[in-house]
Amino acid sequence: MRKVLTLAGRELAGYFYSPMAYVIGALVLAMTGAIFFYGFELIGIERVFRPGAEASLRSLFEAMAYIMVFAAPVMTMRLLSEEFDSGTIETLMTAPVTDATIILGKFLGVLGFYVVLLAGTGVFMVITAVYGTPDAGVAVMGYLGMLLMGSAFLAVGIFTSTLTRYQIVAAIAAVAILALFAILMQQLVAHAPEPLNELASRLSAMRYFKDFARGVFDTRGLAFFVTAAALFLFLSVKSLESRRWR
Repeated sequence: MRKVLTLAGRELAGYFYSPMAYVIGALVLAMTGAIFFYGFELIGIERVFRPGAEASLRSLFEAMAYIMVFAAPVMTMRLLSEEFDSGTIETLMTAPVTDATIILGKFLGVLGFYVVLLAGTGVFMVITAVYGTPDAGVAVMGYLGMLLMGSAFLAVGIFTSTLTRYQIVAAIAAVAILALFAILMQQLVAHAPEPLNELASRLSAMRYFKDFARGVFDTRGLAFFVTAAALFLFLSVKSLESRRWR
C-alpha cells in the first residue's frame, strides 16, 4: 500500500505541474458554470440559477455526469499511453512494484485530481445556499454519485490507456465505451422494445446515477459503479501484464 500511495502522490503532483490539467479543470468548471447559469437545452437541462426555481443541484449533477463522458478520457489518456510512448514504462515495469500497484497508483492519483475538480464545483452549492435552502441530503447523495460514477469512468479511461501508445486513440476509445453505457443505453431504455429496454436499463450508468442525483441511495447503483471500476482496473492490470510477453 505504501508503494501505491507513493505512485498516487507522484501522479497527483504531476497533474498540478501539467498545463493540460489546468486546461481540463478550467473547461470542466466553465461548462459546469455555464449550465448552472444558462442550462443546456440540447439535452433538456434547465439552468439551476433562475428566479422561482427549486434550490436543488439535481439538474447540475446530471449535466456534470454527461460532461464526464468526455472529461474522464482526457484526464486519463496520458497515464499509460505517455509511458509507452516515452519508453519510461520499461523503467517502471522493472522497478520492484507489481502491475497491480502501478494501476492502482495511477488510478488513485487521477481520482485525487477528480476530487479536487468536484470540490471546485462546491461554489455552486454555496451560491444556491445563499439564495435558497437546498436539501443537504440531495447534495450529499449527488456528490457521492459523482464520486462513484467518476471512479468507474476513470477506470475505463485507464484501461484504454493501457491498450495504445497514442493518447488521442486512448481518449476516443474511452469516450466510445462511456457513451455506450451512459448515452446509448439511456436512449435504448426510452425507445427500444422489450426485453431490450430492460437489458439496457440494467446497463445504463445514467439510470443508476440519476437515483443519486435525486438524493436516493440505491445499493444497486453502488454495486454497479464499484463493480465497473473493479472490472476495468482488473482488465488494466491484465493488459499491462500482457506487455511483459510482447
